[in-house]
Order: sequence, then structure tokens, then C-alpha cells
Amino acid sequence: MNKIQRDRLCVGRNKFRTKWQNFEIRLNTAVADSVIGKYFKLEARGSCFTKEWRAATTTFLAMVYIITVNATILADSGGRCSAKDCSPPGGPECVLRSNKGYEKCLAELKIDLIVATALSSCIGSVAMGLFANLPLGLAPGMGSNAYVAYDLVGFHGSGPLSYETALAIVLIEGVAFVLISVLGLRSKLARLIPPPVRLACAAGIGLFIAFVGLQSHLGIGLVGPNPSTLLTLTGCRETDPTTGLCLNGKMQSPTLWLGIVGLLVMSFGMMKNIKGSMIYGILFVTFISWFRGTSVTYFPYTPIGDATYNYFKKVFDFHLIKSTFGAISFAQFNNSQVWVAIITLLYVDVLGTTCSLYTMAEIGGLINENGSFEGEYTAYLVDGSSTIVGSVLGVSPIATYIESSAGIREGGKTGLTAVIVGFYFLLALFLAPIMTSVPPWAIGPALIVVGVLMMEVVKDIEWSNMKEAMPAFITMVLMPLTYSIPNGIIGGIGFYVALNLYDYGVSIIKWLIKLKRGIKEQDQVSMITAHDPTIEMP
Repeated sequence: MNKIQRDRLCVGRNKFRTKWQNFEIRLNTAVADSVIGKYFKLEARGSCFTKEWRAATTTFLAMVYIITVNATILADSGGRCSAKDCSPPGGPECVLRSNKGYEKCLAELKIDLIVATALSSCIGSVAMGLFANLPLGLAPGMGSNAYVAYDLVGFHGSGPLSYETALAIVLIEGVAFVLISVLGLRSKLARLIPPPVRLACAAGIGLFIAFVGLQSHLGIGLVGPNPSTLLTLTGCRETDPTTGLCLNGKMQSPTLWLGIVGLLVMSFGMMKNIKGSMIYGILFVTFISWFRGTSVTYFPYTPIGDATYNYFKKVFDFHLIKSTFGAISFAQFNNSQVWVAIITLLYVDVLGTTCSLYTMAEIGGLINENGSFEGEYTAYLVDGSSTIVGSVLGVSPIATYIESSAGIREGGKTGLTAVIVGFYFLLALFLAPIMTSVPPWAIGPALIVVGVLMMEVVKDIEWSNMKEAMPAFITMVLMPLTYSIPNGIIGGIGFYVALNLYDYGVSIIKWLIKLKRGIKEQDQVSMITAHDPTIEMP
């Protein structure tokens, strides 16, 4: 690649360049020619530093919600807090009431989990960039964190296992994951996924991401629950805090309309090929939401809003992990539910992460003619090793984040994107008050845009062939409707196998007939040679 091609790659064709564009060209040239540029193969993959930086910023902004959300979900388990922390000390019932001592323990636990989430995400993302050279961000996975918090430990410790045992389960699952990867079984399992299901994974994950972005918990709040139809149009001014049902003012939520404006900003920017459009949309909505006293503020004049705003005003904050680090115990491993949990987490991790990795590689154009991609083997090892690190820090299994597709769409092609994402998570350890104050209605539009972009692969599915169309459709539709990526993959593979049973049966019968004919011919040859040993058979 010559100098003119490299300059056009990063800043485009422009006869009259600005001072910033000239600076950008010099910076990109310096980095590309440096040890860093050669290590990450910037020129070889047709990328440059500023493009990787924009991609990393987009990926991080799309992922940053996990810092607060993961901490909130895991804190619902109660962690290591118990009735002993109640003030005054009481029985098990005190943890379900608003006890000051227990609430104080939970508050400290949540801060520990915020730090643990940011630190594990930092380590995982940097490792993915340095060792696998892939533009993928890692963080505690959604779904597996809810399974650990609500199914294993239970709400405020009401489940069958302790928090310490749950972390030991995550550790064992991570070790098993690494072993599968070292033996090369992980990549072989990935290649067993039928082509139509693999293609549908990208579209299904896109629908899943967009569905998350349309909800209120992590999105703009356009859709919500309905007791009759399960889902309905919401965007309500007031909802029931327990059920999430609309109380009044459907489609009158100010934050919904602000989120839609952010979506328009992103869409218009991408329509005009403006680089960093998703970043601008997220920052636009976030900045407006930081003003107090407005109908769209992220800091309303309520006890929770005041507490959030007081934390936000700190800007800088650093907290050492106290209760979750190394909180691993194997004392309850005689419980049969422990082994069920290990198998469950392992299969969810293997299927979910495999599909996510292949989808991201597909979007980034990294898949080769053999159906694999550069850094695949190392990526599996990094993913599993990051889960081990996460268990030591006190969080649920680490996963490759599908939000990485937002950065890939912004031009991220190398591990430099992942390293910068890791740097942002490291920065979040000190800027947690700022980083955790990005409202869901600012993140939601970016998730919807990513969902739109990921639908592109459906054109490669042979829809006229029902043996390919049905498994692909099942894969795509089950992911958002069951809120599970593995469920979609299993459903798609199941239908693919079922629809191909006839062909498999015919092939087996033909093979058996051929085998029987071969045995019969061999017996005839044996009989002839037995009567006359001088006869030479061909």
C-alpha cells in the first residue's frame, strides 16, 4: 500500500484538507510504521490508528452499560452479605427488609462488583487484542450473570448455593473451557454448525441486540410487557416498578423521544458516511440527559436520583475490591446442582461465544476460504482464561461481546481496537462516576443500529431451499424471543438435522448395501482361491 492509498483509506479523498486531517495523516503514518503498527498488522488489514481508535470508542460506549448492569444483577444475589450484617443482627428475614446494616453491605458489594466488572473487562479485552489480534471487547456475559445471581445463589441468597460456591463453579467452567480450546475441540465444534445456521447467527444476534435496544432496561423503552400479548408498544410516562406494565401515557415518555432523536442522529450520520456517527449520537443524548430539572434527566429529584447525581459529581473515584476478590469455596461441591450448573454454563459459553466470534469475524471480513479466521485458536484460549480471571475477581463468566460489531462497523479490524477498549475500561476504574452515568436511552439507539447492520447476511441464505431456510429462520427468531443466543443455535441445528434425516438415512442404506456387496464379492473370491490356489484374482 503506497502513501496515497493509505491517506485515502483513513481520511478519504479531499483536495483541500484541514489541519486536523493533515495531523491525522501524519499520526496514522507514524503509528503504521512503528512497532505497534507492524505488530497489529494495520496496513496488512487495511486499517489505521484513528480508525481503530474510533472503532474502540464506539465499542466501549456500546458496552459501558455492563459496568452498572452486571454489578446490579450480581448484587441482587447478596454476595457475601448475610443476616450477620443486619443492624441490629437478626434472622434470615432481615435480608428481605430495608435493614440499614444489610443495605450498607449491599452498597459496598455493588461498588466492589463495579470495579471487578471493569477490571475483568479490561484484562480480557487487552488479552484479546494482544494475543489474538482481533477487534473484540470482552466483559461478563449477559444471561450467565442472571443465571448465577437468580438461579444458583438466588435473590439475596435464597437459592440452593452460596455466592462463594457459584464463583467456584465459574472457575471450573473456565478451566474446562480452556481445556476444550487447547485440545482443539472448540474450533471443531464450531465447524459442525451448519452453514445456514452460522449465517443466521449474525442476523439472529442482530435481532437480539435490537430487541434489547428497544426495551426500557437497556434501551429506549419502545416495547414492554403486556399481560395479554406478552409484548406491546409502550414508551409510557409512568410504569409499574415491579411488573414494568404501563400505567399511563403510552408513547409519551420524554426519554423515548430523546432516544429516537439519537437514533435519527446516528442514522443520518451513517447515511452521509460521517465517521463516528454512533459515538456522536450516544454523546448527544447523554449530554442532554445530564441536566437536572428536565423531563429527560438521568438524575431526577428522587432519593435514587440524588444518590446517583452525588456519585456522578465525584467524577474521579477509585475503590479497592474488598469482599469479592478470591471469594471461592468448594465446600458445597457434594451438591448435585453444582455439576448441573457447570455443564449448563459450559454449553451456554461454548455455543454463545462460538457463534459470537464467528459472527464478528464474518462482519469484519476475517473468515477465510476454509471457514476459519486468523487468531481463532488464541481467541478461544483468551475467552476461557478471562473467565478464570473473572471468577477470582468475583464476577460471572466473561464473554466476547456482540456489541463489538458496532466498532467493527466503524472500521475496527485489528487487536488495537480491543486494546484501546481495555484501556477505556481501565480508565473507567477511575472515572466510574462518569462512565456509569450513560443512560440506557443513549445506548439503545446504538444497539438498534447494530441490529440493522447485522441483518445484511440474510441475503446469503438460500430462502428458496426449505432445508436451509427453516433452520435459519428458527435460529433467527428464537434468539430474541427466548432471550438466548444458545437457544437459537440449538433450535436451528435441531431443525437442520431433522430435515436432513432422510438424506442421512438414504446415505447409510447405500453404504450398508455397498458394504454387503463388497463382503459377498470377497467371500466369492475366497471360495474360488480355496478350490484352486494357482488362480490369481485381480
